[in-house]
Amino acid sequence: MRIAVLGAGAWGTALAIALAARNDVLLWGRDAQAMRHMAERHVNDVYLPGFSFPDNLRCGDDLAEAIAHVAGPSSLLIVATSVAGLRPMARALRNHPIPNLVWLCKGFEETSRLLPHQVVAEELGNAAPVGALSGPSFAQEVAQGLPCALTIASTDASLRALVVSALHGGNIRVYSSDDIVGVEVGGAVKNILAIATGAADGLGLGLNARAALITRGLAEITRLGTALGGCTETFMGLTGMGDLILTCTGDLSRNRRVGLGLAQGKSLQTIVSELGHVAEGVRCAQAVRELAGQHGVRMPIASAVAGVLFDGDSPREMVARLLARDPQPEQG
Repeated sequence: MRIAVLGAGAWGTALAIALAARNDVLLWGRDAQAMRHMAERHVNDVYLPGFSFPDNLRCGDDLAEAIAHVAGPSSLLIVATSVAGLRPMARALRNHPIPNLVWLCKGFEETSRLLPHQVVAEELGNAAPVGALSGPSFAQEVAQGLPCALTIASTDASLRALVVSALHGGNIRVYSSDDIVGVEVGGAVKNILAIATGAADGLGLGLNARAALITRGLAEITRLGTALGGCTETFMGLTGMGDLILTCTGDLSRNRRVGLGLAQGKSLQTIVSELGHVAEGVRCAQAVRELAGQHGVRMPIASAVAGVLFDGDSPREMVARLLARDPQPEQG
């Protein structure tokens, strides 16, 4: 299958490496010099150092060429930008023939509070079958060839089948879902909760506290997700519970590292600068807090994280506020 991956960050590069084992893949990035360097050295030294490209993985910075690479009906265009980059990327695709379109980003758009599929719909309408590829997946492990399970969410059955055909096999297992809202909400909110668990771990609050935050965090994801139209069952799966557990406990998690840095007393600006990558939980925490208020959904953990990020609260104040809440039934 002919596939173009638009975005040469860590996850886009890792997926391109994995896909190239069985497909004709072109990896696109907007930085011409960086893409020439990747083409010459067969490695992404900036975002995914240490993982060599397969010889058949091509790299380039010409968007028209990348889109032409997937001109056929059974081809796949994968957008691997951040949530902030999704709208500009979709807008750039308006004047091109678009095949089947999938995105990898997880979060809410910061200014509009829209999910990725809503952003794409605003920019592209019904120009192509579209879907979200999500699930518990660290880029480094995918590039290394370690086992991974993902979910393709789309209302288009033919697109789901196409993505499964392209990815499923070897060490990657792909499941299908038509609940794109649920899949995207799980992928977005778990990043905020990973900041909370990172802060708790950084404060030395113990494994009991971590387990409580993850479990009650899953309840928050489910409440918001169902309020926005997602299915409860989705949040018990890979893109809900699975991604939440990975992001809250794995040391490769950028959002968890944000929480660890906050617990050490570092400023948010310093933490983000040290990461060198996007931490989507920071960008969408405010949007989630506002959406929870609009829909009457109780999300004390996510709201407390937003308080630390934007209101000047300290991580210890965040924990104290959560512990001071009135008792209630567990399912409440």
